[in-house]
Amino acid sequence: QVQLVESGGGLVQPGGSLRLSCAASGFTLNYHGIGWFRHAPGKAREGVARIERRDGSTHYADFVEGRFTISSENAKNTVYLQMNSLTPEDTADYYCAGTSGAVRYGSQYEYDYWGQGTAVTVSA
Repeated sequence: QVQLVESGGGLVQPGGSLRLSCAASGFTLNYHGIGWFRHAPGKAREGVARIERRDGSTHYADFVEGRFTISSENAKNTVYLQMNSLTPEDTADYYCAGTSGAVRYGSQYEYDYWGQGTAVTVSA
């Protein structure tokens, strides 16, 4: 059974950091593209970062502005999202998603498997 499980969310002060984890089971991560998305109240779900299956290249949304880093640890079948310099605008539920297919646009519709999400709150 294919499963993605996120963890690492929580409450952090502005300027702080969090590392989110996305643990995969039922498939091997290094043969799949993985993306991180977020969904804030009243806003549409948006892509945050992704790592490509084909060559391991990484892509980030413009609003990340160098603050986040996506990485994978194949031995643990886990993808991470290191988030630094967090602001209240980063408050959202964060989801990881996977696909064995090609990802051309980073759209949520290109992903087949989704985790249940982990909540991130940035507040003083």
